Amino acid sequence: MREMRSDRLAAPFPPRRLRIERVRRSRVRQTSSVAVTVLLVVVATGPSDAAPPVNYDESKVPHYTLPDPLVCRDGTRITTPQQWRTKRRPEILELFRSEMYGRAPGRPPEMSFEVTGVGEAFGGRATRKLVTIHLASKHARVAIDVLLYVPRKRQGRVPAFVGLNFRGNHSISTDPEVPLCRSWMRPGPGVVDNRATEATRGVAASRWPVSTILDHGFALVTAYYGDIDPDYDDGFRNGVHALFPPPGGRRSPHDWGSIAAWAWGLSRIMDYLETDPDIDRRHVAVMGHSRLGKTALWAGANDERFALVISNDSGCGGAALSRREYGETVRRINTSFPHWFCDAFKRYNDRVQDLPFDQHMLIALIAPRPVYVASAVEDRWADPRGEFLAALHAEPVYRLFGKPGLGIDRWPPVDQPADSGFIGYHVRHGKHDVTAFDWRQYLKFAARHFAR
Repeated sequence: MREMRSDRLAAPFPPRRLRIERVRRSRVRQTSSVAVTVLLVVVATGPSDAAPPVNYDESKVPHYTLPDPLVCRDGTRITTPQQWRTKRRPEILELFRSEMYGRAPGRPPEMSFEVTGVGEAFGGRATRKLVTIHLASKHARVAIDVLLYVPRKRQGRVPAFVGLNFRGNHSISTDPEVPLCRSWMRPGPGVVDNRATEATRGVAASRWPVSTILDHGFALVTAYYGDIDPDYDDGFRNGVHALFPPPGGRRSPHDWGSIAAWAWGLSRIMDYLETDPDIDRRHVAVMGHSRLGKTALWAGANDERFALVISNDSGCGGAALSRREYGETVRRINTSFPHWFCDAFKRYNDRVQDLPFDQHMLIALIAPRPVYVASAVEDRWADPRGEFLAALHAEPVYRLFGKPGLGIDRWPPVDQPADSGFIGYHVRHGKHDVTAFDWRQYLKFAARHFAR
């Protein structure tokens, strides 16, 4: 590992240059009604289990050394794109699979696509498609309901944004023709006995500006993430995990967690999109927010059919550097959400400096495809500064391909995106959310790169 720039950045307004320092260390639909409460405070069973206070103080960020994405574990320095593709990229990908997200299987033995409804939407501006992806093995069957809105005013196939949603396909707009989600759902307003009700229709519309996306000539494709894998710790027996039970019923520490399962589901959606006559399969952007931002990054790293990748406020386990230990940490995320990652990742709860990778290398796995990372000033839990630094330190791999990265070495001013290269970034005013500002940047970024 070589020493890389530290993160002693000032607040994003006014911007200040990075100080260069020598750093020293571095889904089955559910029939049961299960109420799940996510506990953010864990009862300690002993001194070693007690979570330290959340750090929001830059002066307490430890010095750290980041692994160099262009140096192999055997010391070989990567100097050509071919070396990256054949030696270093597979090495990094396997490290993330074995030590963090877990190894996912390939396609299931049985997979089919059923178009269950086609009609006009949004006053005739769009075609609404309802598609069910049927997945089966000798162990289980799973169905993923996919919603597509395709602009009607177009010539030929159209580019698309694909992303998973938190509240069901019916939640992204008030369109009455979208069926209510039938899967298990986390407790929340309008959710009764872990099932969606009509009161949840359109509740997430602010995060999915369908009209704006259509007006820009893009299709929108979405599915409920709980159709793929319900978001609670049941020992990996439900959702798509049920399709592939481990031999003898015993999981390996390197078997896939929920983030890998959701990413796997995005690839199955991409399998369908390759067959849809309205979608330009060469220009599909995968986008996600929060835990689904982590998912989008991992999906983009594994599946190079995604032509562009967008991480919105993905934080720890997503775009933020783990070694900074700012906001949510590896220990906290593994304690609060033990099903998200593989069990091997827990070994690093208290020794993140020993990780053989950090999240800048996850972003680098997407190269040379364009990637966009977004933060919010008030979302300190997701460590906006750490998200920027990961994007910054992925740059060497993009340069290896002759592609400009961020093009800056300092945190940009708030609400002023750095988006001229193949790595885009912004930090906006506000909290942990997806806003109209975010979508304007993603639409502009995708339009520029898909026009190439």
